[in-house]
Amino acid sequence: MTEENKKVEKVKRKGEVEKKTQKRNTTTRTITRKPYKKRATSKKTDKKENVKENKVFKKSKLKIIPLGGLHEIGKNITVFEYENEIIVVDCGLSFPEDDMLGIDLVIPDISYLEKNVDKIKGLVITHGHEDHIGSVPYLLKKINIPIYAPRLAAGLIRNKLEEHKLVRSTKLIEVMQGQTISLGKNFKVEFIRSSHSIPDSVMLAITTPAGTVLHTGDFKVDYTPIDGKIMDFGRIAELGNQGILALMSDITNSERKGFAMSERSVGEVFDKLFLHCTKRIVVATFASNVHRVQQIVNSAVKYNRKIAVCGRSMINMITTARELGYIECPENIFIDIDMINQYTDEQLVIITTGSQGEPMSALTRMAAGEHRKVKITPNDLIIISATPIPGNEKYVSKVIDDLMQIGAEVVYSSLEDIHVSGHACQEEQKLILALAKPKYFIPVHGEYRQLIAHSETAQSMGIDKDNIIMLSNGRILEIGEDGIAFTGNVPSGRVLVDGLGVGDVGNIVLRDRQHLSQDGLIIIVLTMDSSTGEVVAGPDVISRGFVYVRESENLMDEVKTVVRHEIKKCEERGVRDWATIKSTTRENLRDYIFMKTKRNPMIIPIIMEI
Repeated sequence: MTEENKKVEKVKRKGEVEKKTQKRNTTTRTITRKPYKKRATSKKTDKKENVKENKVFKKSKLKIIPLGGLHEIGKNITVFEYENEIIVVDCGLSFPEDDMLGIDLVIPDISYLEKNVDKIKGLVITHGHEDHIGSVPYLLKKINIPIYAPRLAAGLIRNKLEEHKLVRSTKLIEVMQGQTISLGKNFKVEFIRSSHSIPDSVMLAITTPAGTVLHTGDFKVDYTPIDGKIMDFGRIAELGNQGILALMSDITNSERKGFAMSERSVGEVFDKLFLHCTKRIVVATFASNVHRVQQIVNSAVKYNRKIAVCGRSMINMITTARELGYIECPENIFIDIDMINQYTDEQLVIITTGSQGEPMSALTRMAAGEHRKVKITPNDLIIISATPIPGNEKYVSKVIDDLMQIGAEVVYSSLEDIHVSGHACQEEQKLILALAKPKYFIPVHGEYRQLIAHSETAQSMGIDKDNIIMLSNGRILEIGEDGIAFTGNVPSGRVLVDGLGVGDVGNIVLRDRQHLSQDGLIIIVLTMDSSTGEVVAGPDVISRGFVYVRESENLMDEVKTVVRHEIKKCEERGVRDWATIKSTTRENLRDYIFMKTKRNPMIIPIIMEI
């Protein structure tokens, strides 16, 4: 074989070897695809395991439990509960209704909080009105928890704690607008600057693992507030862009269209009334409306008048607001009410309580001529800087009539724009809805018709009807990104305060008071021999609120005859049980009195034995 043929043969063998190698490599790659099928099976297994892990680590839902403030005015208190931690927002009171005879205050039932006191991380306050802080001392007497409140609200709460001797035992922490605090592991609360009829009002951004809830507290949109502190719209919008799980919004003016007027507009009316006025000026307004008081002060300073203050709640509020710097005025502008006789009428302004015609308020006593220090004369200009709360119209009308009969000039809301609301109307509520863009909407703080009106406004802003939640006191709402559910109820209701008694007056006592107020009382007193069962003395009849005994002697004699007859029948039947005798006498005497008078007085038989 020549040298050239050897080279050709060598190249052929080399080519065959390369082909075999490529074939082996191709076979190897084909074989190596099989394990990928095993990996696919492995992914399915991993997915199942991840589902199990998600179930284990699934987030709990946030519980929202109102204990007051729903389907009623006042008594606002709401519980937020996540796993084993609780925070409480506000703790207010309401005032007694007409049928709550003798009752001073109405506070919420906090038995749920008493049972879960170890879970509570704090009480958070939105602002300093009585329907949001009035029950704080009664809460603290049952459970001692820290309180976080804006500066003015904290000052007003401190006054209450001093009255109830709770200052030393209570942890009261002042917070600033814009501040964020952590409560436990699961709650962060941001205090967002708001506008209302009292300074230092805040909205609350409550952040939990389940999501963020924006609680508006009471609010209005005022672009020209008296203190110059405009609501923090930017922060609300920022939270809305980040995602708000639920918006809990004030519904007080949800039935009113348009906007509430700025508080500053009232100052212009005061200036107009003060201008060229030579009379003494008496202004009645809500004690808690510090901005209104500031405008009265401004007009008094402008027209060189001194200010005297009347009414305990007004004195306390103005004193606290001045100490904390919420009322700006010259040092010598305020004088003691005892010094008013040292000034002429045109040098004086008197700020007083009683804008709602409350029976024991300072203005009502002035109108009746019963106030010890202020006597109304025809040379007085009375300004009632408030509108009547529903139910108080007749009281306010009576005060106005009494003042006019004395000869005083009276200016009230029907004559001048002397009052503006501190609560948002529909267009203002729409603005907050537009900024917050919540997933769920929860109207709060008011009666059912107001809840409905606010829910309709929310629907007009694009909130799905199914995402609007109507709460009621005591009902547990569980809420999270994956849905909502009502999961039960907790004790809620009202506790009545009568003097120093808290909760010792219930429905039965109120029913008896109502009975006494409508029909009066008859007491039957007689003395019986315990051994023989014979009547030794009596019966004597005592009447209160039923008839005047001296003018109804015949009726009283007939009552005694009926009692003797019933006792005799019991003797004939051998009845010696005092309870049976009392019951029989009461029932038969009731029937007789109703037949004779068509009245149904409370009858109390008293049997004494010898």
